[in-house]
Amino acid sequence: MTLEQLRIFVAVAEREHITQAARDIHLTPSATSAAIAALEARHATKLFDRVGRGIVLTEAGRLFLPEARAVLARASAAEKVLADLAGLVHGTLALAGSQTVANYWLPPLIEAYRRRYPGVSVSLSIGNTDFVAALVQEGAADLGFIEGGIESPVLATAAVAQDEMVLVAPVTHPWHWRPPLSPEELIDGPWVLREPGSGTRAMLEAYLEAVGIAPASLRVVLDYPSNEAVRAAVEAGSGVTVISRRVVDGAIRAGTMALIDYPLPPRPFLSLRHRERYTTKAAQAFLALAREDRASA
Repeated sequence: MTLEQLRIFVAVAEREHITQAARDIHLTPSATSAAIAALEARHATKLFDRVGRGIVLTEAGRLFLPEARAVLARASAAEKVLADLAGLVHGTLALAGSQTVANYWLPPLIEAYRRRYPGVSVSLSIGNTDFVAALVQEGAADLGFIEGGIESPVLATAAVAQDEMVLVAPVTHPWHWRPPLSPEELIDGPWVLREPGSGTRAMLEAYLEAVGIAPASLRVVLDYPSNEAVRAAVEAGSGVTVISRRVVDGAIRAGTMALIDYPLPPRPFLSLRHRERYTTKAAQAFLALAREDRASA
């Protein structure tokens, strides 16, 4: 079997669709089907069942998928080592970021990196903190950047920036005129929050526990999987939230949202890397640039 056959198999397995996989890996559907058929014939093993107009993995295919991913990850790591021998003239850098970091902090840093190392191709995956940690653990991302902490024995973390957290409310909310004077007054809200697993939600829950408030006691009326949806809900009057100042600064200045005078601790932005995987020169250079940015802030 070849690495190209493995790459095609993984693409089809993840999408369970020949045409979609072919489009995403820049092949024709016929070439993609032929590669799968050749792999199955060579090893006399059926990897997919054709069900109606779609395909699904067989039991053999499900068992083979993690092994195929592992081989591709090792091949990618080997390519990165060879690319390092040529310095930063060319290469790739796969980043993953949780939403606040990826949408508001990473873009100017990536642009500065691209200007400094134009031969390095940079990709960015965006999800919540748990998603980012999983990508780094699996080797699908060279570096991850998240808000707040993560507990994992295989991931090394380092603070790369600091984020200001703020309490905001609709302009019609009573807190606009009389901010809460104690943590107990926060309970009723009502609250609009990011989803469980996000760094923003984890930061608020950690703060509440530190001041003796059970997070489950908050009156949560909505939770959303994006900062932008939370911001829009607060502007529409659905409730209050704690969120990064970076996300809501424009709305505060425009007067569509009220900044509530309530003290909250800042949170760090953290880098993640796998303790046991090779850290490429491209990744080392990005971390160095992040440290430069922090020092100049």
